[in-house]
Amino acid sequence: MPQLSFHSPLGALTLSEEEEQIVSLDEGWGRDQSETPLLLKVRDMMQDYFDGEPVDFQSIPLMLDGTAYQKRVWAALRAIPHGQTRTYGDLAKTVGGSPQSIGQAVARNPLLILIPCHRVLPSHGRGHGDYSGFEGAESKAFLLELEQEASSS
Repeated sequence: MPQLSFHSPLGALTLSEEEEQIVSLDEGWGRDQSETPLLLKVRDMMQDYFDGEPVDFQSIPLMLDGTAYQKRVWAALRAIPHGQTRTYGDLAKTVGGSPQSIGQAVARNPLLILIPCHRVLPSHGRGHGDYSGFEGAESKAFLLELEQEASSS
């Protein structure tokens, strides 16, 4: 499986590809390194993103392993524009289900950042909510701030 690692403000990240689709984005430096056209394209998009440029990741082909409901939730997450947020309740109205079921699907997101679950906030207005990747809520706040700055420039 081709992999390509790169440095980011969140630490080393490794992209993995299978059948010309991205299958994972993991923390840490991968053992094997391959420069395929897709991995190079996504790495460059991620670097632009971390440089504060608005990047739309929807064009990236992803191989997702999940239930039909999870895949609908993940598709709705991908449709949230850069620099914008939604609540779990907003997504429940769009996709169906409850805010809790949305939260469960969001927590199982296999491709952080590429499927921007960091753009989902609780409706109660207390902070940004949980985040299962990197340094948790601190990383979520960083990503939201990065996108807000890019959207306002």
